[in-house]
Amino acid sequence: MRVLPVGDDALLVEVSSGAEAEALHAELLRRRREGSLAAREIVPAARTVLLDGLADPARLASELAAAEVPAAPPREGPVVELPVRYDGPDLAEVARRWGVAEEEVGRIHAEAEYRVAFCGFAPGFGYLTGLPESRHVPRRDTPRTAVPAGAVGVAGPYTGVYPRSSPGGWQLIGRTDAVLWDHTRVPAALLSPGTRVRFVPYGPEIPHDGPGGPA
Repeated sequence: MRVLPVGDDALLVEVSSGAEAEALHAELLRRRREGSLAAREIVPAARTVLLDGLADPARLASELAAAEVPAAPPREGPVVELPVRYDGPDLAEVARRWGVAEEEVGRIHAEAEYRVAFCGFAPGFGYLTGLPESRHVPRRDTPRTAVPAGAVGVAGPYTGVYPRSSPGGWQLIGRTDAVLWDHTRVPAALLSPGTRVRFVPYGPEIPHDGPGGPA
């Protein structure tokens, strides 16, 4: 674990993997809830956690530098279910890389339970972990100039849902009607770091209860 000062009252903690960053983020949130850590913001990323608004960053830096990376947090709390129609334009490519039939991609993808590791790229975009390593696929060689809102994509260890139309290079395997970002909603983001997520396959003949929400 490497701890770096950021300005006068912030620290950036670097770890060696995304799983360690998730575990550290969960532990720091737990400490803040119980009152043993005072931090205005605790922001995870792929392999870092930023702590901002610290009263004594030097003391905390020494403490963290001497600590072990915590164990992975238990999967608890409500699950957000996202209904997905698995008919994305990169379905055939993902099926080829997985060595399965196209109709199997949705079933395999939906079998896993996901967790939002961190958010970024666009408001409401969560980087979801949970796909087994054997199912990781690379980004497209040529990114698309416009990916539609609601597109479900995979890239490396992550699954993501595009909250709005934007350029993107992920392999698109499906689409959802869930609204990932709504500035009139509280909170505006449907997904936040630590949220558990499940994808629920559906088709024209299978009714669903609506886009997203806690199960």
